[in-house]
Amino acid sequence: MSRATGTDTGSPEPHAADSHDLIRVHGARENNLKDVSIEIPKRRLTVFTGVSGSGKSSLVFDTIAAESQRLINETYSAFLQGFMPNLARPEVDVLDGLTTAITVDQQRMGSDPRSTVGTATDANAMLRILFSRLGTPHIGPPAAYSFNVASVSATGGFTVDRGAEKTKTEKVSFSRTGGMCTHCEGRGTVSDIDLTQLYDDSKSLSEDPFTIPTYTGDGWVVRVISESGFFDKGKPIAKYTKKERHDFLYREPTKVKINGVNLTYEGLIPKLQKTFLSKDRESMQPHIRAFVDRAVTFAECPECDGTRLSEQARSSKIGKVGIADACAMEIRDLAGWVRGLTEPPVAPLLTKLQHTLDSFVEIGLGYLSLDRASGTLSGGEAQRTKMIRHLGSSLTDVTYVFDEPTIGLHPHDIQRMNNLLLRLRDKGNTVLVVEHKPETIAIADHVVDLGPGAGTAGGTVCFEGTVEGLRASDGVTGRHLDDRATLKETVRKATGQLEIRGAGANNLRDVDVDIPLGVLCVITGVAGSGKSSLVHSSIPAPEGVVSVDQTPIRGSRRSNPATYTGLLDPIRKAFAKANGVKPALFSANSEGACPTCNGAGVIYTDLAIMQSVATTCEDCEGKRFSASVLEYHLGGRDISEVLAMPVTEAEEFFGSGEARTPAAHRILQRLTDVGLGYLPLGQPLTTLSGGERQRLKLAVHMADKGGVYVLDEPTTGLHLADVEQLLGLLDRLVDSGKSVIVVEHHQAVMAHADWIVDLGPGAGHDGGRVVFEGTPADLVAARSTLTGEHLAAYVGS
Repeated sequence: MSRATGTDTGSPEPHAADSHDLIRVHGARENNLKDVSIEIPKRRLTVFTGVSGSGKSSLVFDTIAAESQRLINETYSAFLQGFMPNLARPEVDVLDGLTTAITVDQQRMGSDPRSTVGTATDANAMLRILFSRLGTPHIGPPAAYSFNVASVSATGGFTVDRGAEKTKTEKVSFSRTGGMCTHCEGRGTVSDIDLTQLYDDSKSLSEDPFTIPTYTGDGWVVRVISESGFFDKGKPIAKYTKKERHDFLYREPTKVKINGVNLTYEGLIPKLQKTFLSKDRESMQPHIRAFVDRAVTFAECPECDGTRLSEQARSSKIGKVGIADACAMEIRDLAGWVRGLTEPPVAPLLTKLQHTLDSFVEIGLGYLSLDRASGTLSGGEAQRTKMIRHLGSSLTDVTYVFDEPTIGLHPHDIQRMNNLLLRLRDKGNTVLVVEHKPETIAIADHVVDLGPGAGTAGGTVCFEGTVEGLRASDGVTGRHLDDRATLKETVRKATGQLEIRGAGANNLRDVDVDIPLGVLCVITGVAGSGKSSLVHSSIPAPEGVVSVDQTPIRGSRRSNPATYTGLLDPIRKAFAKANGVKPALFSANSEGACPTCNGAGVIYTDLAIMQSVATTCEDCEGKRFSASVLEYHLGGRDISEVLAMPVTEAEEFFGSGEARTPAAHRILQRLTDVGLGYLPLGQPLTTLSGGERQRLKLAVHMADKGGVYVLDEPTTGLHLADVEQLLGLLDRLVDSGKSVIVVEHHQAVMAHADWIVDLGPGAGHDGGRVVFEGTPADLVAARSTLTGEHLAAYVGS
């Protein structure tokens, strides 16, 4: 073996490949971006900050990450691209130096009833293989342990053509062993329907007896029932015979002919189960959800005890542990059990499973269990769960894109998240983070601050450089980066109390606590300590309690702040009254829509494997309304001009003069109160940021008549400057006589509280207890909990 001994004493030219150390963005114009041009260093941690709605997500997700994904998709054949999502090229002049982007966003995980933490992370798949190899008694392949696979068997015959008019019939049989509980069909719960909430049995079918949404007297659904021929339309339902009652409630699908049209009649209960109960509750429209909550109760399946698995799947065990037991364990305990298995034939599987479970613990989710329904995870938990598969990856030179990874994290957990981000960077990856928390901004190698305002007032780069440079800058973020809320000298006195006794939901341990009323009360504690369980499962929900949770608002391109908040209704009525026409004319989703684009404002051209092209409608010029509707005016403005107004301008417009509309003005005031004064009334919901959607939802609930407001992490997606405005809003609610209960980690909200209930001391089975009750000053003075230590450091005590 020979080795070169010479030494090159000269300084060689840099290799051409080393000149691509920047991601260059020039002329980005997505959403509200105004020709943004920046250079982002590769293999560094870059934090994007700015007020909510300033354009951070538009730059990072809708421009950089979206173009990376589009270019990767183009490497596949046209045939494969036909099965992939169609992505349009972002509105940008130049994007150079991109690497493969992996996005980890805030989107909630699928809330299908059969989706769990285990199925979403492949941990269940590995456990099923493990039990199919080591479980005794052996019951079959991995599918035999899956609650998503039903056991089926079938026999039959098929005819084989042998030629010369000879045929032979061969018998075939098929069977598959699945692990699904047949009683609950793998859901773990069964539903019980209150028939009194479905119809008034003192009425006949001809008297419109139904109280079910969409079951109106002249609708096709009711016509199929009343004209099916199975019932006397004039006979009260209470007087039906046993057969008539069975047909009315449970009859199997049967073909019927009504007015010459072939239709299918089906009993009321199976029809409701297919139409309403098969959907996720959170995806339902509000009036449908209210009906389901009123008419249906869900209970644990008595056959499988909520495990979703068949008796056969539960009977197979490794040692004394079945797969249902393993999935019910806290993941940190399950990791310990797996670590104790030493079976050489399945050693590679155990190594992979062990790594996945250890990643849960490392990322702060060891308190979860694999059978936890994925739809019940908070936004922060869902985002960290998506990170699991990336933690041990050997890939380098990848661009990881995170959307506020500290959401839902206690200050104690933020340091752990920061370490994970730094570890990804140190492996040679580019890490891009959209973030508001100063603790995460502080670890950045490079900072990009967008603003200066939100919406049309944002979309420009206010600062680009180091954290020290940002701190010294005169932008909104620079000025507020070192803001620290101070403890109040005096706190409000409670006017009453909400008693909670023996709370035991999830990990709560027989908790007794009194929640003071008439004050700002903050429920805090590390992630998984039991805060949401206490608030949502234990606080009584009588009339007068308004709950604003973290579920995201949904909407299409046709939805906007005016439609979501109900603002469009009084506006349409005001236009109709002023012009003597129907209100429906002033809706782009109804009679007033432009006939060419059907009220969308754009016309889509389908290009098959490529992204559909949207072009502004030439007839209405994107205004969405027909020309005849735009001739009607209110206060000198047509409906399209009103919908183009920002909230503050509209508030003034509808507050006085010819256009004075008190109902619209009240809604606009609430939008201003939550800091959305810059938002155009007709801006599509699909273009709003997470923080804007959160505040829009809060503005809607402020209209609810209630004395107690329960808010779940209202600072989500809010800039440091916006948090100050939120605190002012909470103060106004309390000063107006409301009681405000907030589940929150943000130290500024804790410091501003009148009373704090701290849960812990840890997460999962290490939590579920009240470790402190009292004023923020007492919590800081005692320093007896993790929250107390971090709050003391925050206020400088």
